[in-house]
Amino acid sequence: MKKLHKQLLLIALTVSIFALLNFSIYMLLTRRLANNFSDTTQAKMIDVGMYLPHEKDSDLVHIDASLKLTDNLPVLDGATALLPVYAAIIDTVYPVGSVTYEGGSFSDDNFYGENFAEDSKMQYRNTVRGYQAIVDGTADILFCAAPSDAQKQYAKEQGVELVYVPIGLEAFVFFVNENNPVDSLTVEQIRSIYAGEYTNWSEVGGANRLINPITRIAGSGSQTTMEKFMGDKEIASKSLLTVTGGSIGFSFRYYMDGIVENDSVKMLSLNGVYPSAENIRNGSYPIISEFYAIYRADNTNENIPTLINWILSEEGQSVIEGSGYVGIK
Repeated sequence: MKKLHKQLLLIALTVSIFALLNFSIYMLLTRRLANNFSDTTQAKMIDVGMYLPHEKDSDLVHIDASLKLTDNLPVLDGATALLPVYAAIIDTVYPVGSVTYEGGSFSDDNFYGENFAEDSKMQYRNTVRGYQAIVDGTADILFCAAPSDAQKQYAKEQGVELVYVPIGLEAFVFFVNENNPVDSLTVEQIRSIYAGEYTNWSEVGGANRLINPITRIAGSGSQTTMEKFMGDKEIASKSLLTVTGGSIGFSFRYYMDGIVENDSVKMLSLNGVYPSAENIRNGSYPIISEFYAIYRADNTNENIPTLINWILSEEGQSVIEGSGYVGIK
């Protein structure tokens, strides 16, 4: 009888331990993740097929341009966020057949430009590989945000001088899940979040949730812009527990609003100003970045200055504006 009593006691103790463990997991993870507004910053692949020049169903702005290039076509490359811009330039100015694919046709798996043929006048290597391509001479004009220190150093080591021509304006934005009650932060609050000085949303007017500040890969246009935005503050390392909290991420306005178009995401106002195209034009939004057409100073292709001058013209700027960005003028 005593032995049976001990066995029953052991069973009851085991059940209690498992119940306590499950309750702890629920309190620490499940309850938080049920309303943690954290799925906002998962990287999304751009659908390259939506931005193919000379295709009837492409989501590109179309204008009748006075400039038509037929030979010595500069190879255009660039960042994800600017794919609609330089694809529209090719669609407008370049002849049909200038964009070619390995195997003869576009592949639905062409997420990072893998399917563009070597002789194609359109490439899509994104910012990190794009800066290497422009320095190495496999692209003629790169459409990107400003370079990182490492990218500038790579060009210097290769003895290459790059020319940066501002062609448009864009807002650098911060975004959260639509269920996050925070709609606006100050510039200093953002810096303090990424510096690790604020770690809970309740410290900036939100819910009692840990803050999960998401960063991007080194050398990407948005990560370089973020590092410059931080000024004297460094981006802090995160606790592993932040995965249970609510995320905040950063990018450029049109990438979030025009390309990704994720309804579960909302862009934050900064200092009370929303990142709209109008607030970029009037200068009231606090973080406005130029984006550039970049080329090697020693590139002798005479159509490079011809094309860039057209981009800066009224026609070219209408392509910039029609693609969802703000013209430089």
